[in-house]
Amino acid sequence: MYRAPVADIAFTLKHVAGLKAALDGGKLGDLSEDLADAILAEAGRFASEEVAPLYKIGDEQGAKLRDAAVTMPEGWKELYRRWTEGGWNGLSAPEEFGGQDLPNMLSVAALEMWNSGSMAFAIGPTLTVGAVEALDKHASDELKQTYLEKLVSGEWMGTMNLTEPQAGSDLAALKARAERAGDGTYRIFGQKIFITYGEHDFTDNIVHLVLARLPDAPAGTRGISLFLVPKFLVNDDGSLGARNDVFCSGLEHKLGIHASPTCTMIYGDGFAKDREPGAVGWLIGEENKGLACMFTMMNNARLAVGMQGVAVAETAYQKALAHANERRQGKAAGYDGQGMAPIVHHPDVQRNLLTMKALTQMARSIAYCCAHALDMAHASEGDEARHWQDRANLLTPVAKAFSTDVGVDVASLGIQVHGGMGFIEETGAAALLRDARIAPIYEGTNGIQAIDLVARKLPQSGGEHIAGYISELRAIVEAVRQSNMTGFGAAADRLDAALGALDEATGFLLAAQKEGRGDEALAGATPYLRLLALAVGGCYLAKGALAEGAEPHVALCRFFAENLVGEAGALKDRVVSGAASLAAASKTLLA
Repeated sequence: MYRAPVADIAFTLKHVAGLKAALDGGKLGDLSEDLADAILAEAGRFASEEVAPLYKIGDEQGAKLRDAAVTMPEGWKELYRRWTEGGWNGLSAPEEFGGQDLPNMLSVAALEMWNSGSMAFAIGPTLTVGAVEALDKHASDELKQTYLEKLVSGEWMGTMNLTEPQAGSDLAALKARAERAGDGTYRIFGQKIFITYGEHDFTDNIVHLVLARLPDAPAGTRGISLFLVPKFLVNDDGSLGARNDVFCSGLEHKLGIHASPTCTMIYGDGFAKDREPGAVGWLIGEENKGLACMFTMMNNARLAVGMQGVAVAETAYQKALAHANERRQGKAAGYDGQGMAPIVHHPDVQRNLLTMKALTQMARSIAYCCAHALDMAHASEGDEARHWQDRANLLTPVAKAFSTDVGVDVASLGIQVHGGMGFIEETGAAALLRDARIAPIYEGTNGIQAIDLVARKLPQSGGEHIAGYISELRAIVEAVRQSNMTGFGAAADRLDAALGALDEATGFLLAAQKEGRGDEALAGATPYLRLLALAVGGCYLAKGALAEGAEPHVALCRFFAENLVGEAGALKDRVVSGAASLAAASKTLLA
């Protein structure tokens, strides 16, 4: 059973991501370290004792669709009610609408714990949090007054409607249409697919944020508008009115996250009776500027999806570690007990478990540091704010892609540690891999994240920001070298070599783009993202070991540096030298 690693989470927030320094510097308002600790402890209790016990029920029962209505698994509606009563939905939401306006760092830490308890449960409220942010930044005052308080409280939930059958990642191909109604509202028509929590029985109303085109809109992404389309229209007094013309016509049968309803949504097909067809919607922001509004929600979601990867990895590690201490097989040199040795004593199992632990902690550190950058950008002004926003921009695609890759890799290793029993559904190890596999795909595939990193984020500030970041990481490595702590082994030399590889690959990509060799740069985008993540994550392991001085942190840093970070050199070679062979071999793939 999952137990929230509250101590590890608090340590990473304070000593790696920067929460303690921000608190000491007065950057986070009235928040104190004691209050932060209390919030984390209660979030951990709720995730461990209330969310996690319903995971298996959700996986086995799944969401059910009948007559355009979705019923959630047994006990889940009551779980959601207790979760909202605890105030968790509004953790980082604006105080003006009933939120607690707490830092992103605490929000993503809690999000890790919810997702470790059940990824299928946590993904629904995550989208509501994103909808709150999009409305708060872009909606009219009237829409905010009507919808935000109930979204913040969790009384209503929100969704994000982008994808259509012919338009996955290419939003320029969207066909959903909007027509001006003449009264300030719009009528929305079309189909959306893969809509998470598009229909459910958690709340009386569901607030859909929908991308659609107006008849006179420019072609491509420049002609997309964003609309708020509620399941039920809202009366002037805030009560629910008529059913809107938006319905769920189907649920996807998926590899994992079975309890998360993935819906096909139909807008404006005339299902709502006694009025003209067309789902009533309200414009968010300006006409034809919807993509900028939606990206507010998508950027929030990308970091949140990164936390899903961390969360599944943590649960998989805990499950594998417990099994390795219980399962007995063969003899082990380091075991002096009676009978067969617990498999945790075998070197190959130890290597698997330590790889799982190191990757999980690295992904956690990167994601928390991304949240810290967002908090510092919000709390700062001028050049300092720009610096932190550049840092958040740089880390967001890494936090999303690396963490979700880690979720898959660690869940797969967890099955390996379980042996044959890991392949059997009874143990629950396989379910974690099934759940984890979607995260590298949705909210922008990890390949798209790599393109974003290389094409947009590296060149920001003329390449100065990434250069400064690498210098910060070198300072951590130098601190390891100068430290008189025992146990680091060759960590400083190995991490320094990884940073050298990162520096060379970064220079190559920046030069390639500047010289118009964009395809060559993109060919190295995915290996570069992993190279950056390994170098950054390894330095964050070292930072934690320096801050704490405890043997487990030092030992984990050394294990990573001497066993895993060597991949950095090979990744650098793929970035710098791999484009020509990729282009040549790709011709064999063409029909």
